[in-house]
Amino acid sequence: MRSTPVQNDEEARLQALAEHEILDAEPDPSLAHIVELAARLLGAPAAFVSFVDRDRQVFHAKVGLSLCETDRDVAFCARTIAQADILVVLDASQDPRFRDNPLVTGAPFIRFYAGVPLRTGDGHAIGTLCLAGPKPRRSFTGRDRRILVDLARLVLDRLELRRVEAARRATQLRFEHIAETSSDAIICADELGRVSFWSAAAERLFGHTALEALGQSIAILVPDRMCGGHEGELRRIAHGTATGLIGRTVELIGRQKDGSEFPVELSLSSWIENGHAAFGVIVRDVSQRHVFEERMFRLAHLDPLTELPNRAVLRGRIGAAILEDRPATVLMLDLDGFKEVNDAHGHAVGDVVLQLAATRLRTCIDTMGVVARYGGDEFAAVLPGVGNPVVATATGQAVIEALAEPYHVDDLVVRLGVSVGIALSPAHGQREDELLACADAALYRAKVDGRGRVCLFTPNLREVAQRERTCRDGLRSAIENGEFVLHYQPQVDLSDGALVGAEALIRWQHPELGLLMPAAFLEVLDNGPDAARVGDWVLRTACVQAQAWRQSGLHPFRIGVNLCAAQFRDGDLVERVAAVLAETGLPPDNLELEITETIILRHDPRLVATLQALRTLGVGIAFDDYGTGYASLSLLKRFPLTRLKIDRSFVSGLCTDRRDAAVVRAVINLSRNFGLEVIAEGVETEEQRQRLLSKGCPEAQGYLFGRPLPAAEFAARFQGREQHTRQPSTAA
Repeated sequence: MRSTPVQNDEEARLQALAEHEILDAEPDPSLAHIVELAARLLGAPAAFVSFVDRDRQVFHAKVGLSLCETDRDVAFCARTIAQADILVVLDASQDPRFRDNPLVTGAPFIRFYAGVPLRTGDGHAIGTLCLAGPKPRRSFTGRDRRILVDLARLVLDRLELRRVEAARRATQLRFEHIAETSSDAIICADELGRVSFWSAAAERLFGHTALEALGQSIAILVPDRMCGGHEGELRRIAHGTATGLIGRTVELIGRQKDGSEFPVELSLSSWIENGHAAFGVIVRDVSQRHVFEERMFRLAHLDPLTELPNRAVLRGRIGAAILEDRPATVLMLDLDGFKEVNDAHGHAVGDVVLQLAATRLRTCIDTMGVVARYGGDEFAAVLPGVGNPVVATATGQAVIEALAEPYHVDDLVVRLGVSVGIALSPAHGQREDELLACADAALYRAKVDGRGRVCLFTPNLREVAQRERTCRDGLRSAIENGEFVLHYQPQVDLSDGALVGAEALIRWQHPELGLLMPAAFLEVLDNGPDAARVGDWVLRTACVQAQAWRQSGLHPFRIGVNLCAAQFRDGDLVERVAAVLAETGLPPDNLELEITETIILRHDPRLVATLQALRTLGVGIAFDDYGTGYASLSLLKRFPLTRLKIDRSFVSGLCTDRRDAAVVRAVINLSRNFGLEVIAEGVETEEQRQRLLSKGCPEAQGYLFGRPLPAAEFAARFQGREQHTRQPSTAA
């Protein structure tokens, strides 16, 4: 660990620190508030104001930190005060200046640090406003830096007032020195309220020179029209009347020489001088502080994009309704189709849509309660006093109707739906987190049931939500610990049973529950943030395995890999597929990517372009489960498909239900007419195989030919068997 630097102005800096009389003082409540605000706004587990003495660092106001002081040698802040700008350390364990620091290697195990120096008006850095945390950060943005600097200005504002107040207890000579170097206006008055001292800062603030102000009534600080409030009390000093302002710091309206008015903060004290009363006034212009505080308030309470209250405000309103023992309704809302808007038209259009949606929500909720942006495309509302499920449901339906109206953004017309989940207090919970969880569970059910609808919470949804939450948490561990595995189901030539390929199917090797099929987790995974990451892992793993089998004698061999919607969102799927093929050496025509109706029905022009680019690479595109949903015939013309997969639900009824047989025959004929290959899924009997073969279906997969197997078992079963030399089709 490198030693901390010492300033060239060290003695003057220590003198400036001493003038604040703060090192061993009780924490200032106003500083504690700023520290809490810093931690909340910037997402830091710890925040503090520290002061750097000769040999130690003292934590004056803090949150999330148990230390009271440290040696200066190990203090991050000792380095912060040595520079002009903010100091940011994203990972202290990787920084040569700090990696051996005992605060990094031991408790409190600091990894992330950001601090801004607190410089007095004459340039001395006496301390810092800092953030810290036990985990490294990837970034500390320009916006984060600006917020921390603004908060540091508020800290300095409070500190300067403390310095001047300390000066009132000093000798006259020291008082006058501090008064002349302070940015605050310092004014003294005699027992008749006549000005006896007028600092340089007072001249700058009020416009009166010392010559003009001396002997004048102290009432020149406030407008003549102000006879009430704190201004009136200040005027009464001039008439020798006792005032309640003494010993207090208050805000009032000040008046400049030219008559203009501005907000000031004033601190008044009195003492006896030569047997007569005397008054001292410290005044500062708080216009800029109001600007900062307004900005900090907005950051702490309002969503910056929509200007709706944020989730912290929402939780507070729910908590207030519960404390007042009033019924309340909580609504959770999610915009259906918003991700597709972002994907198709960009985030700028998406932001405008969110702003328009927020405006409509304000109108719907009106004076009934508070609507907030909960995050992303999620909103929430609380309706205090509303406990009737009929009223709550009607409000949810009104929200759906309002948000379903088209959104006009420049020349675009965007249409969205919305799903709403509702929970009631006290019926469904008596804590804000419990109510929000219940509303979220109801929202999830509304989306599962078809979207665009309202769902009122019922107790059974709690169990469903808990299962989903457990699954979601488990999936995170599965990704981190590499618990996913691939099984491979053989695809064969129906005429002779020759292996032509395999479909790669994901499984979860759960450490406690054993091997889990996709039905147990795939929906939660697809709707979570890691779907694309897992999908890319499946793609690469399957291609590596397919190429290994080809090189060991399994050829021709086509590997089928299922894509998820999330893999299309970033717009670089083609590049990722090309990179995997180049890395593994697998020929493009030996890879077949399978897409579902959920993906293909997005009608996104970029989707068509992506699929066309994949076809240009030579990769096959299969439409999985064709015929089970709403996909129209026109899609077969618009999309660059190479294969249709006949769903197992039709194959299972092929020999017993003439309607299923008709669907199978129709899909085979469509494939032939559109120049597409076709494969049947779920073949389990010899009779089904014969029927498919007679109808002209060339390939199939199913338990008749083999269940999905781990790679080693698949190889043991099929490797070494004589393979036919027919190449896999890449029909356009």
